[in-house]
Amino acid sequence: MGNVVGTKIDQVFFGSCTNGRLEDFQIVAGILQGKKIHPSLRMIVIPASSNVYLDALKLGYIQTLAEAGATILNPGCGPCMGNHQGVPASGEVVLSTSNRNFRGRFGNKEADIYLCSPRTAAVSALTGMITDFRGVD
Repeated sequence: MGNVVGTKIDQVFFGSCTNGRLEDFQIVAGILQGKKIHPSLRMIVIPASSNVYLDALKLGYIQTLAEAGATILNPGCGPCMGNHQGVPASGEVVLSTSNRNFRGRFGNKEADIYLCSPRTAAVSALTGMITDFRGVD
């Protein structure tokens, strides 16, 4: 993580086909339980599949994320493809659990996209900046 720690972020994207599995929801919901995401950012959540969505709903993970301030979207392709809600504005910084990172990946070549784990995404959503989850309670 080194030189990007402390970078202010505008959006956290948690989910996608890569890191939107039920075990990822368990991690993120555990970190966000009873807390609110940082007021300066938005958090977009897309489960990996309909089955993951339903299981996360039954286990209360979806409710936990919504109560923390996240926006829950339907399973399927979304901002990481640049074709759904969550496409960043020029100059915005996105921290994403998706699996690819190239200029324009999120639908805007003028946005900066950083990839991370679900744990890093959750901790950073609370702080409003890229945060190394190690050493954070």
